[in-house]
Amino acid sequence: MYLLFILLFPLALGSFLLLAKPKNAFVISLTGSIIEAIAVAYVLIQSSQSPNALTISYPWIPEAGLSFSLWVDGINGILIGLTGLLIPFIVGSTANTEKANNPVYQGLILAMQTALVGSFLAKDAFLFYFFFEASLLPIYFLSAQFGGENRIAITFKFFVYTLFGSLFLLIGLIYVYLRTPGAVASSDIEVLVETARSLPATSQNYLFLAFFIAFAIKMPIFPFHTWQPDTYTTSPAQGSMLLGGIMLKMGTYGVIRLVLPMFPLGLITWGTSVMILSIIGIIYGSIIAIQQKDAKRLIAYSSFAHVGLMSAGILTGSLAGIQGALYQMLSHGINIVGLFFIIEIIERRTKTREIAQLGGITQASYMLSVAFVVLSLGSVALPLTNGFIGEFLLLKSVFDQDMWMGIIAGITIILGAVYTLRLIQKSMFGNVSRITKEFEDLTSAEKMVLVPLVILVLLGGIFPQVVLNYSAESVEKLTQLLN
Repeated sequence: MYLLFILLFPLALGSFLLLAKPKNAFVISLTGSIIEAIAVAYVLIQSSQSPNALTISYPWIPEAGLSFSLWVDGINGILIGLTGLLIPFIVGSTANTEKANNPVYQGLILAMQTALVGSFLAKDAFLFYFFFEASLLPIYFLSAQFGGENRIAITFKFFVYTLFGSLFLLIGLIYVYLRTPGAVASSDIEVLVETARSLPATSQNYLFLAFFIAFAIKMPIFPFHTWQPDTYTTSPAQGSMLLGGIMLKMGTYGVIRLVLPMFPLGLITWGTSVMILSIIGIIYGSIIAIQQKDAKRLIAYSSFAHVGLMSAGILTGSLAGIQGALYQMLSHGINIVGLFFIIEIIERRTKTREIAQLGGITQASYMLSVAFVVLSLGSVALPLTNGFIGEFLLLKSVFDQDMWMGIIAGITIILGAVYTLRLIQKSMFGNVSRITKEFEDLTSAEKMVLVPLVILVLLGGIFPQVVLNYSAESVEKLTQLLN
């Protein structure tokens, strides 16, 4: 019952906002997102106490073996928790803006939450595909209606690009589904895993590529990333938070949940090649980030670089790689939401995101500078911040797999420090510029978003075992299957 609630409650509330268009949309949306977060926390506590995954299942299309089945284990629980945690902050970041009481804006955010939670909860592969595709609709309308310059063309490119990639996933799912044993084929993920593992090497090789391309576009990794920088930059701040903070994790989750266990022979054939592409993306994204003049675009490229490391770690198929990726997904989501929000705060007050035009903001808002520094240091994996734990495990897994790839991937720490410290120095410190001399300090609503995020960055670096212990059993089962 609780699984159905955390899936459908945001959709019901979002639909109410879209249809009824109440004047107090912000209060309704924020209250609903907090209730959802509490319900998610309860589900995660229950799943941590149960030796087996929480599961419910109802007939969907019984004649075809499709079911409306949901589950929670130590792997998807991390991402369901991330979604429940971040949405209240994303909604809260609209306070005191023209979007706060816009029922369409708030309704689309909540509808997006259902699509995200549904993709992580789904135990039926076609149900996963349904939510995987459904997530495109709310983010498309959110970005197309409320985005910046050239938003229609950029958002349409994003929509078509990701939709095209998903067709590879659909074809691959149908191929495996038709080969499941029994009088009626089954689309249960565990059944599909057993079926796919029994396929010959040639089939697994092609299917690995089909599945991975779909997820590589969603993440994205090099060279499937061309939609990402423009979309992140053009989308409204909350759209960028949804894309970078949560939606890209649908791709990394898909690789962990489907690609690794289903196609071990494909992983042997293509694993090294796609790891190399992922590492190229780390270096490429970091170098491009260093050259950026737009602060939001810099954050977008930094996110692209971080995803490359997650992908490389996952593809090692090791305990450290998968655990590190899950922890980094959680940390990255917290950090990127905070950073995008800070960039929005700066843009609201100065009407620009050009790094060269900023400077001296710390003299007007010391607390904003502290929050920016802490979130940025978490992003570049400073010890005792949340980003250090996941990045350390990921680099260890890649290094154990191949020393030279590990060394090259480790360069991301240096490059990340370069573009991050440059952004901090140019925007927060130095002389006050013409447009920052009357910069206003943080409002109470802005502090209510940033202060908890900063605390989470520090807690994540000091108490990582809370998360690592939660996912340990499920990840160990997966790695045993791989080995």
